[in-house]
Amino acid sequence: MDNYHHILIALDFSEHGNHVIRKATHLARIFRAKLSIIHVLDNIPMPDTAYGTVIPLNERSTYELLETEKSKLKQIGDQLKVDAECRWMVWGVPGKEIVRLAEQEHMDLIVIGSHGRHGLALLLGSTASDVLHHAKCDVMAIRLQDEAAEDEPLTEKAALGSSA
Repeated sequence: MDNYHHILIALDFSEHGNHVIRKATHLARIFRAKLSIIHVLDNIPMPDTAYGTVIPLNERSTYELLETEKSKLKQIGDQLKVDAECRWMVWGVPGKEIVRLAEQEHMDLIVIGSHGRHGLALLLGSTASDVLHHAKCDVMAIRLQDEAAEDEPLTEKAALGSSA
């Protein structure tokens, strides 16, 4: 396996997110890879905003929901010591925007959480499935199970491994 140089963590701010972050930061430490993070907004209304629009993280808006999402991304980025220019928030379809950013920024691994899907959700697909099927780089889908919700909270030491 070739070394990874630039790893993208796809964040959804779910209760399972820390599990995905820990796996990705462990790989980044092993490969001495650069980390980037992305959160795609698809669950809050963004009037007059086209899909694919990058949300400026350094500008304040009066939209409280947007500022809450930006604050979460900033907090995770700060904890992981991810450079400001490697933090992305985009309005759009999550799978499509994650793949687009990975290609645009020449990332060689995407780490994303994957829930087990059944029934209609299985037929319609999921963000992880979209990324797996369309990314031109490697994708690591972290299986999210119920016990992941009980993981320890993300701390710098937990994110970087116990030897940090």
